[in-house]
Amino acid sequence: MKYKIFIAVLSLFSVINISAQENQIEPKPESEKKLYVKGNALLIPIGVINAGLEYQLSNKFTLQGDVLISPWKSFAGHEAQIYMGTIEGRYYFNEAFKGWHVGANFSVGAYNLQKPNYWNDDVYTDAQIGIPSQYIKSQLYQKGYSILFGVEGGYQFRLAENWNMDIFAGIGSSQDFYKGYVRGTGERYDSADGYNRSGEIIPYRGGVMISYRLK
Repeated sequence: MKYKIFIAVLSLFSVINISAQENQIEPKPESEKKLYVKGNALLIPIGVINAGLEYQLSNKFTLQGDVLISPWKSFAGHEAQIYMGTIEGRYYFNEAFKGWHVGANFSVGAYNLQKPNYWNDDVYTDAQIGIPSQYIKSQLYQKGYSILFGVEGGYQFRLAENWNMDIFAGIGSSQDFYKGYVRGTGERYDSADGYNRSGEIIPYRGGVMISYRLK
Protein backbone atom coordinates (compact mmCIF):
# COMPACT_ATOMS: atom_id res chain seq x y z
CA MET A 1 0.00 0.00 0.00
CA LYS A 2 2.80 2.44 0.96
CA TYR A 3 4.53 1.59 -2.31
CA LYS A 4 1.42 2.49 -4.32
CA ILE A 5 1.08 5.84 -2.46
CA PHE A 6 4.75 6.63 -3.15
CA ILE A 7 4.29 5.89 -6.88
CA ALA A 8 1.17 8.09 -7.02
CA VAL A 9 2.90 11.03 -5.31
CA LEU A 10 5.93 10.69 -7.59
CA SER A 11 3.66 10.64 -10.65
CA LEU A 12 1.84 13.75 -9.44
CA PHE A 13 5.10 15.68 -8.99
CA SER A 14 6.22 14.57 -12.44
CA VAL A 15 3.03 15.88 -14.05
CA ILE A 16 3.35 19.21 -12.19
CA ASN A 17 6.99 19.57 -13.25
CA ILE A 18 6.23 18.86 -16.92
CA SER A 19 3.31 21.30 -16.88
CA ALA A 20 5.45 24.01 -15.33
CA GLN A 21 8.13 23.55 -17.97
CA GLU A 22 5.56 23.76 -20.78
CA ASN A 23 4.03 26.96 -19.38
CA GLN A 24 7.35 28.68 -18.68
CA ILE A 25 7.80 31.79 -20.89
CA GLU A 26 11.27 31.93 -22.31
CA PRO A 27 12.82 35.40 -22.39
CA LYS A 28 12.95 36.98 -25.80
CA PRO A 29 16.45 37.41 -27.18
CA GLU A 30 17.72 40.96 -27.35
CA SER A 31 16.95 42.49 -30.74
CA GLU A 32 19.93 42.44 -33.06
CA LYS A 33 21.65 45.77 -33.75
CA LYS A 34 22.57 46.24 -37.40
CA LEU A 35 25.62 48.00 -38.80
CA TYR A 36 26.02 49.19 -42.41
CA VAL A 37 29.01 50.57 -44.28
CA LYS A 38 28.01 52.98 -47.04
CA GLY A 39 29.38 55.06 -49.88
CA ASN A 40 27.90 57.89 -51.95
CA ALA A 41 27.56 56.64 -55.51
CA LEU A 42 26.50 60.07 -56.78
CA LEU A 43 29.89 61.66 -55.98
CA ILE A 44 32.23 58.89 -57.11
CA PRO A 45 32.11 59.91 -60.83
CA ILE A 46 33.60 63.34 -59.96
CA GLY A 47 36.31 61.88 -57.74
CA VAL A 48 34.78 62.88 -54.39
CA ILE A 49 34.72 60.34 -51.55
CA ASN A 50 31.76 60.31 -49.15
CA ALA A 51 31.70 57.16 -47.00
CA GLY A 52 30.62 56.19 -43.52
CA LEU A 53 28.96 53.80 -41.07
CA GLU A 54 25.35 53.70 -39.85
CA TYR A 55 24.64 51.87 -36.58
CA GLN A 56 21.26 50.90 -35.14
CA LEU A 57 20.57 52.32 -31.68
CA SER A 58 16.98 51.07 -31.33
CA ASN A 59 14.05 49.94 -33.44
CA LYS A 60 13.69 53.37 -35.12
CA PHE A 61 16.86 55.32 -34.28
CA THR A 62 20.32 55.10 -35.88
CA LEU A 63 23.59 56.97 -35.59
CA GLN A 64 25.68 57.71 -38.67
CA GLY A 65 29.24 58.94 -38.97
CA ASP A 66 30.72 59.81 -42.36
CA VAL A 67 33.55 61.69 -44.03
CA LEU A 68 33.66 63.68 -47.24
CA ILE A 69 36.95 64.17 -49.09
CA SER A 70 37.28 66.31 -52.20
CA PRO A 71 41.02 66.22 -53.05
CA TRP A 72 40.93 68.58 -56.05
CA LYS A 73 43.56 71.33 -56.02
CA SER A 74 41.89 72.37 -59.26
CA PHE A 75 38.53 71.18 -60.61
CA ALA A 76 37.29 72.85 -63.81
CA GLY A 77 39.70 75.69 -63.05
CA HIS A 78 38.57 76.18 -59.45
CA GLU A 79 40.18 75.17 -56.15
CA ALA A 80 37.98 72.45 -54.61
CA GLN A 81 39.72 70.79 -51.65
CA ILE A 82 37.28 69.90 -48.86
CA TYR A 83 37.76 67.61 -45.85
CA MET A 84 34.66 67.18 -43.67
CA GLY A 85 33.43 64.89 -40.91
CA THR A 86 29.77 64.52 -39.87
CA ILE A 87 27.80 62.93 -37.04
CA GLU A 88 24.10 62.41 -37.73
CA GLY A 89 21.21 61.02 -35.71
CA ARG A 90 18.30 59.58 -37.67
CA TYR A 91 14.69 58.64 -36.93
CA TYR A 92 12.93 56.13 -39.22
CA PHE A 93 9.12 56.31 -39.33
CA ASN A 94 8.82 52.57 -40.04
CA GLU A 95 11.91 50.82 -38.68
CA ALA A 96 15.66 51.33 -38.80
CA PHE A 97 17.13 51.17 -42.33
CA LYS A 98 13.68 50.95 -43.90
CA GLY A 99 11.53 53.68 -45.45
CA TRP A 100 11.34 57.40 -44.80
CA HIS A 101 13.65 59.03 -42.28
CA VAL A 102 14.58 62.45 -40.89
CA GLY A 103 17.69 63.45 -39.02
CA ALA A 104 19.84 66.14 -37.45
CA ASN A 105 23.58 66.49 -38.00
CA PHE A 106 26.72 68.36 -36.98
CA SER A 107 29.78 68.76 -39.20
CA VAL A 108 33.23 70.30 -39.09
CA GLY A 109 35.38 70.82 -42.16
CA ALA A 110 38.52 72.41 -43.57
CA TYR A 111 38.76 73.70 -47.11
CA ASN A 112 40.89 75.35 -49.77
CA LEU A 113 38.43 76.41 -52.46
CA GLN A 114 37.07 79.13 -54.66
CA LYS A 115 33.56 80.16 -53.68
CA PRO A 116 30.99 80.03 -56.52
CA ASN A 117 30.42 83.80 -56.33
CA TYR A 118 34.07 84.22 -57.37
CA TRP A 119 33.60 82.30 -60.64
CA ASN A 120 33.55 85.49 -62.73
CA ASP A 121 35.81 88.32 -63.85
CA ASP A 122 34.21 91.10 -61.82
CA VAL A 123 36.59 93.41 -59.99
CA TYR A 124 36.93 92.44 -56.33
CA THR A 125 35.88 95.13 -53.85
CA ASP A 126 36.86 94.71 -50.21
CA ALA A 127 33.64 94.99 -48.20
CA GLN A 128 35.46 96.42 -45.18
CA ILE A 129 36.94 99.43 -46.97
CA GLY A 130 34.60 99.65 -49.98
CA ILE A 131 37.36 100.36 -52.50
CA PRO A 132 37.78 98.37 -55.76
CA SER A 133 41.02 96.40 -55.82
CA GLN A 134 43.49 95.47 -58.55
CA TYR A 135 42.19 91.90 -58.61
CA ILE A 136 39.37 90.21 -60.45
CA LYS A 137 37.40 87.57 -58.56
CA SER A 138 38.48 84.62 -60.71
CA GLN A 139 42.06 85.16 -59.47
CA LEU A 140 41.07 84.69 -55.84
CA TYR A 141 40.36 81.74 -53.55
CA GLN A 142 39.61 81.09 -49.88
CA LYS A 143 41.20 78.86 -47.25
CA GLY A 144 39.73 78.14 -43.81
CA TYR A 145 37.31 75.97 -41.86
CA SER A 146 33.57 75.62 -41.28
CA ILE A 147 31.17 74.52 -38.57
CA LEU A 148 27.85 73.27 -39.93
CA PHE A 149 24.61 72.00 -38.39
CA GLY A 150 21.32 71.16 -40.02
CA VAL A 151 18.59 68.66 -40.85
CA GLU A 152 18.12 66.00 -43.49
CA GLY A 153 15.45 63.74 -44.93
CA GLY A 154 15.43 60.72 -47.17
CA TYR A 155 14.27 57.24 -48.04
CA GLN A 156 16.13 53.95 -47.63
CA PHE A 157 15.14 50.63 -49.18
CA ARG A 158 16.52 47.16 -49.80
CA LEU A 159 18.28 46.33 -53.06
CA ALA A 160 19.24 42.72 -52.30
CA GLU A 161 20.24 40.60 -49.32
CA ASN A 162 22.55 42.75 -47.14
CA TRP A 163 22.40 45.64 -49.67
CA ASN A 164 20.41 48.90 -49.30
CA MET A 165 20.06 52.19 -51.15
CA ASP A 166 19.71 55.44 -49.21
CA ILE A 167 18.55 58.58 -51.06
CA PHE A 168 18.90 61.71 -48.92
CA ALA A 169 19.35 65.49 -48.89
CA GLY A 170 20.09 68.01 -46.16
CA ILE A 171 20.23 71.73 -45.50
CA GLY A 172 21.63 73.80 -42.66
CA SER A 173 23.69 76.68 -41.36
CA SER A 174 27.33 77.03 -42.38
CA GLN A 175 29.53 79.22 -40.19
CA ASP A 176 32.75 79.90 -42.11
CA PHE A 177 36.11 81.26 -40.99
CA TYR A 178 38.56 81.91 -43.83
CA LYS A 179 41.38 83.94 -45.30
CA GLY A 180 41.47 85.12 -48.91
CA TYR A 181 44.46 84.59 -51.19
CA VAL A 182 45.58 85.48 -54.70
CA ARG A 183 46.21 82.52 -56.97
CA GLY A 184 49.85 82.23 -58.00
CA THR A 185 51.35 84.65 -55.47
CA GLY A 186 49.70 83.42 -52.26
CA GLU A 187 49.32 86.97 -50.93
CA ARG A 188 46.23 88.08 -49.00
CA TYR A 189 43.72 90.04 -51.06
CA ASP A 190 41.50 91.06 -48.13
CA SER A 191 42.20 93.62 -45.44
CA ALA A 192 41.30 91.46 -42.41
CA ASP A 193 44.03 90.93 -39.82
CA GLY A 194 42.88 87.40 -39.04
CA TYR A 195 39.99 85.35 -40.35
CA ASN A 196 37.00 86.66 -42.24
CA ARG A 197 33.70 85.30 -41.02
CA SER A 198 30.50 84.55 -42.90
CA GLY A 199 27.32 82.61 -42.20
CA GLU A 200 24.72 81.28 -44.60
CA ILE A 201 22.00 78.68 -45.06
CA ILE A 202 23.09 76.16 -47.70
CA PRO A 203 22.30 72.63 -48.92
CA TYR A 204 25.48 70.82 -47.87
CA ARG A 205 24.48 67.15 -47.75
CA GLY A 206 22.91 64.84 -50.29
CA GLY A 207 23.32 61.92 -52.61
CA VAL A 208 22.66 58.24 -53.13
CA MET A 209 24.35 55.96 -50.60
CA ILE A 210 24.85 52.28 -51.39
CA SER A 211 24.96 50.37 -48.10
CA TYR A 212 26.27 46.92 -47.19
CA ARG A 213 25.37 45.21 -43.93
CA LEU A 214 28.38 44.21 -41.84
CA LYS A 215 26.40 42.60 -39.01
